[in-house]
Amino acid sequence: MKRNAFLDNAKVLLIFLVVFGHMIQPFVDGSQGMNTLYMWIYTFHMPAFILLSGFFAKGSGNKDYIIKLAKKLLFPYLIFQLLYTGYYFFIGKEGWQTGMFYPHWSLWFLFSLFSWHILLFWFKKIPAALSVMIAVLIGVIVGYFGEIGHAFSLSRTFVFFPFFLIGYWITEKQIMWVKHRAAKAASLVVMALVAAAIYYAPEFNSGWLLASKSYGDLGMAEFGGIARLAVYITAAVMTASILAWVPANQLKVSKLGTRTLYVYLLHGFFIQYFRQAGLFEVNNLVDLIGLAAISGLIVLVLSSKPVLGIWQPMIEGKNSIIKNAVKQRANKNSTQTDS
Repeated sequence: MKRNAFLDNAKVLLIFLVVFGHMIQPFVDGSQGMNTLYMWIYTFHMPAFILLSGFFAKGSGNKDYIIKLAKKLLFPYLIFQLLYTGYYFFIGKEGWQTGMFYPHWSLWFLFSLFSWHILLFWFKKIPAALSVMIAVLIGVIVGYFGEIGHAFSLSRTFVFFPFFLIGYWITEKQIMWVKHRAAKAASLVVMALVAAAIYYAPEFNSGWLLASKSYGDLGMAEFGGIARLAVYITAAVMTASILAWVPANQLKVSKLGTRTLYVYLLHGFFIQYFRQAGLFEVNNLVDLIGLAAISGLIVLVLSSKPVLGIWQPMIEGKNSIIKNAVKQRANKNSTQTDS
């Protein structure tokens, strides 16, 4: 598939917001403004990221594909589950002792991504509209069962699957509809209304956006399904609204859109240390801008070639970056010697 600068730019923006959202999370209590910003970001950043993951999931569902997928997703999951367990113990973080299939923090995404590909084997045989409706229905129903929770990332797998499925079905031409002038104008209204709604309803539980808890745990055992439908609608319109403002032209950072998995898996080492050490405070706008700058720096560093070369064996199960670098260096030295 020929790379689309718009999609790469969207992935860069979203991975930045993932890091930034994790950076500001400790500061939301006691600040209505920070809470609004945090919740506003969480209404769309993972649904949008998951939708784009589904868009690129055009492979087949045969045995070889599943084996390749397991190596690509489950292998780094197991590696990083062990790494984060050891790291949490090292920095003195509570909750470092956990089962192998109770994902540490952000690692749920790898487990769920593998599961979404497996579910796709059946759902892609169903007409697009019907398959999405079934996925939404399942996402609504699972909230009534407290047994479906953090283990194996089951709750998030089912709740977020509709976005992955929409991404799979949507075409490149359709996704670019958000760039129309009318869509961009409407997006401003949507983003402002959602921000206002969050600001004036500060008691809204963030668990609705994280999708890891049952309705009973969220305090709406009977009418949780209606609330989840509202969250689905909000996430869908917010995703479209944010994508409407993503640049469609090639930028210097566009290439980083191919490296977002590295940022996603590695940024937790920074974030968890910052939280455990209590390094930052947010008392004014300058502090907030500073956290945004640090988040951007983390994205740039973790997308750099040296970091990719070091971590590629554990994330991709291969060592091509270092091999190519060594080969290029050897060829350069050989050329200089000959001359």
